[in-house]
Amino acid sequence: MLFNSIEFLLFLPLVFIAYWFLVQKSLKLQNAFLLAVSYLFYAWWDWRYLFLIIFCAALNYYSGIALSKVSSTRHRKIILGTAIVLSIGLLGIFKYYNFFVDNFINAFASIGVDLHPRTLNIILPVGISFFTFQTLSYTIDVYRLRLRPTTDPIAFFTFVAFFPQLVAGPIERASNLLPQFFESRKFSYPLAVDGMRQILWGFFKKIVVADNCANFVDQIFTNYETLPASSLVIGAVFFSFQIYGDFSGYSDIAIGTSRLFGFNLMRNFGFPYFTRDIAEFWRHWHISLTTWFRDYLYIPLGGSRGGKALVVRNTFIIFLVSGFWHGANWTFIVWGLVHATFFLPLLLSGNNRNHTGIVAEHQLLPNFKTLVKMFITFVLVTLAWIFFRAANVGEAFNYFSRMLDPSLLSSPGLGSKLFIPFLYIAIMLVIEWFNRSHEHGFFAPAKMKVARWALYLLLALMCIAQYEEKQDFIYFQF
Repeated sequence: MLFNSIEFLLFLPLVFIAYWFLVQKSLKLQNAFLLAVSYLFYAWWDWRYLFLIIFCAALNYYSGIALSKVSSTRHRKIILGTAIVLSIGLLGIFKYYNFFVDNFINAFASIGVDLHPRTLNIILPVGISFFTFQTLSYTIDVYRLRLRPTTDPIAFFTFVAFFPQLVAGPIERASNLLPQFFESRKFSYPLAVDGMRQILWGFFKKIVVADNCANFVDQIFTNYETLPASSLVIGAVFFSFQIYGDFSGYSDIAIGTSRLFGFNLMRNFGFPYFTRDIAEFWRHWHISLTTWFRDYLYIPLGGSRGGKALVVRNTFIIFLVSGFWHGANWTFIVWGLVHATFFLPLLLSGNNRNHTGIVAEHQLLPNFKTLVKMFITFVLVTLAWIFFRAANVGEAFNYFSRMLDPSLLSSPGLGSKLFIPFLYIAIMLVIEWFNRSHEHGFFAPAKMKVARWALYLLLALMCIAQYEEKQDFIYFQF
């Protein structure tokens, strides 16, 4: 079920009413109800893949219990290793099997050997990368003795399948979300209001900004060989805002929806296009995944504690794995390599923590130096996004070469409606700039009641006017 579907607009209020009026008195009943509706939410896409979620949850639930019953380091490593191998193995089969087989065939074909192994017609289960990492973090934390294993299967299975963040995150840590299933939950009007506000802002970013940019992005990337270079630059810029509006919009809807039910999910985006270097960008983009790789891969590898050679190795590993996590295509791997190349000089020079505060804090506008830094960071990120969006690496390099064409200064020739996405992007950036010190991009002072409700109404009407059903979220494919 898509957040931006008619079904969800009917599903959410019905679930909300039942949750607070029918099952409110019993915490266990609330959890069981949330588990049932979460499975329904996922089964709306394809009920057969519910077995994957159930298996992944059961595997890590019983692994946690098993870890609590043994003290032998060797046995604990066996339990953890089994959970990791089975979880990653399933992810590998569904997401990467054909990628490895096809590249294996191509490698032998390059030396004149023709192979014909079978590839499988596998449909990638929605959200498999997200719930696999979420369950694994639980087992790893139990193994590290940072978390006590739960013995309540309903609470744990609901933690894994919680419908707001099931298919595209945030990738929650058990230490944050799981305890909330054991706490008494009472309806909070301020929390619900803020949740609705964040949901509205998420819909605006998805429906109004991202989907309008998508129409031009699809046209430009499909016909890039026949369009002037100026069009290609616009296509790259629009994709930067498409993927931001699409993914951060999903996160806003997920976090806001969770608040309606009394839950607080972790922040997943922190205004990444207002950042002043690549290191700061990665502290503000897809925070739940970035911190997951930091805690469960980068630091165990040694992090930045060793010599420069070790730091370089670990940095490239983390970005390569991050790229590969996004999909079974060389474009994502190159995208990761590009970001590692951008990031490494900051890390080696010790400048990767230069910018940790709010940009232009207590200032109406950034100064010239800050503005230049933000612009350079955005340009670097946008150039890297071309690899992310291209169908293959060859197409990405062709796109780059076409951008250097003398037609860069010519008219893009994309029609009179080209200004519309720019207008919506500008509205989004202005609102988020003035709310950059808040948890999310849409905060209105309580005293400005009339202006606040007028803005709510305006954004809602814009979403309704621009709505097109079945516009999938980009990160559903990951």
